[in-house]
Amino acid sequence: MINETVEEIQGMHSHSSSTIAIKATEALSELLDREYASVDEFELDLERNAGALRRANPSHASLHNAVWAVQRAVVDAADTVEESKELTRDMIDRVIDDIETGKKRAAKNAADTFDDGETFMTHDFSSTALSAVETAADAGTQLTAYVKETRPRYIGRGTARMLAEIDPVDPHLMVDNAMGHYLPECDRVVIGMDCIVDDTLYNRVGTLPLAATAQKLGVEVVVVGSGAKVIKDGFAFENQFRAPEEVMLEPVEGITIENPSYDATPVELVDKLITDTGVHDL
Repeated sequence: MINETVEEIQGMHSHSSSTIAIKATEALSELLDREYASVDEFELDLERNAGALRRANPSHASLHNAVWAVQRAVVDAADTVEESKELTRDMIDRVIDDIETGKKRAAKNAADTFDDGETFMTHDFSSTALSAVETAADAGTQLTAYVKETRPRYIGRGTARMLAEIDPVDPHLMVDNAMGHYLPECDRVVIGMDCIVDDTLYNRVGTLPLAATAQKLGVEVVVVGSGAKVIKDGFAFENQFRAPEEVMLEPVEGITIENPSYDATPVELVDKLITDTGVHDL
């Protein structure tokens, strides 16, 4: 199961980082069904598999933190294999609950900031930002959303489809390069995040030009996500570079295809950060 989960995570390029973190954490429960001769043997297996899961997607801080939290709490904490297994089960459940609770609280805090009749622009696919929009709409807030396609995988199309199912949200899907044309019509930009490390927001490629253009045009930029994605230390972000076939199906001699998954946005381009702990001015 863990090996299969590693392969699955490596192929999950359009899922939210929280979803991936939960999948990785739950995969560790496979160890509870294995037989071990000693606590040391169990802990070594836990460390080995936790490391494999972290390496499966080194760009997701939430995955790193979730799996590391289980490992840190269990190693050197029990005297028997059974105690280690019980502690592992408890930590898996606690970490997953923390992730889900953090998302819900962040979404609720963000929902409270939407004004009736507001127009916003979004990018990529953020389950937390979508939940915030849905919560605001359920309270009767009328919203208009401009959604970037988010090429080359067109992840924004999925976001637009989900927004179209939320009444009373009016979604508009646009090509990425049209953002400068429609930003003046927007009250703000609302996006999710992969993580914030030190003073840098890492998110789906295209976030940096969106934030920079919004600042130039005087449009507020708001980032929504669990506080667990704000990293102080112990994590080094590693970008991923996707297959060139996503950009050009037929290779052309003499052309190098560049297809990074994420870009780095200075937090000075972000006006507000909304997490499970509240609304923070940056």
